Amino acid sequence: MSVNKVILVGHVGQDPEVRYLDNNTPVCTIRMATSDVYKNKSGERVTTTEWHNVVLWRGLAEVADKYVKKGSQIYIEGKLRTRSYEDKDKNKKYVTEIVADVMQLLGKRNDDAGNATQSQDTQAPAATEDKVQADEPDITNDLPF
Repeated sequence: MSVNKVILVGHVGQDPEVRYLDNNTPVCTIRMATSDVYKNKSGERVTTTEWHNVVLWRGLAEVADKYVKKGSQIYIEGKLRTRSYEDKDKNKKYVTEIVADVMQLLGKRNDDAGNATQSQDTQAPAATEDKVQADEPDITNDLPF
């Protein structure tokens, strides 16, 4: 038996990038930061930040495009995937990313009037529960990162 499950809570580092494959399937990529704070031997607070590549498909991609912005706090649940591709100079590159099955919007959100309101563990519509596994399109050679 094996388990491949990732859970992240962090902030989005840049606005989501959404594109559509040939069959009009939306795919969204997000750069997400998680931070850890600890005290070193001399008692100073040290913050370390890890950056994660998150991929969202179909309904999740559309929800992210509409509601997620740079600085948004989100909860991501998914699986880890490492894939390879060739860059423009024909060098083989590897990228590790989280393929999200669940996304929840956390923290504060802005309503249409621009007023900040507290969300209550806002979960995106039913599409956030999409389990994209066997029917996930193969874009191994289609993504430039």
